[in-house]
Amino acid sequence: MRHLYECPMRWSDMDAFGHINNVVFMRYLEEARIDLMFRLARRADSGAFTGGSVVARHEVDYLRPLVHRHEPVTIETWVDKLGYASATLAYEIKDPDVLYVRAKTVVVPYDLEAARPRRLTDEERTFLEAYVDDSFNNRASTDVR
Repeated sequence: MRHLYECPMRWSDMDAFGHINNVVFMRYLEEARIDLMFRLARRADSGAFTGGSVVARHEVDYLRPLVHRHEPVTIETWVDKLGYASATLAYEIKDPDVLYVRAKTVVVPYDLEAARPRRLTDEERTFLEAYVDDSFNNRASTDVR
């Protein structure tokens, strides 16, 4: 299953050429990730991710420029890889007929009090397992761009 997030674009997101700035895409990914891992996960389990989490890695492929507009852009998010102490989230920022960005983020659960990484709880793993979709990895390399 994939999580769908409708991300509004702001006037300040655009660069001098009227495109959404590359750095802003990271904020869009963050909004979608927070919606999944905090809003939805905590609705499923009130203790999910309350100890914190950190981003260990981002990987972004910018495929087409996105021009500022008043309508939101869709961000699909799913779990690409699930370990015991990390999860790799994959994303597509898109409209129905245009793919702008493909990205991945490695998220590590973090114990804020101990200031160190921790393992995913059973409840967090169960929640994330519902969003596992490996079709991103199974696409032919010619489909990447």
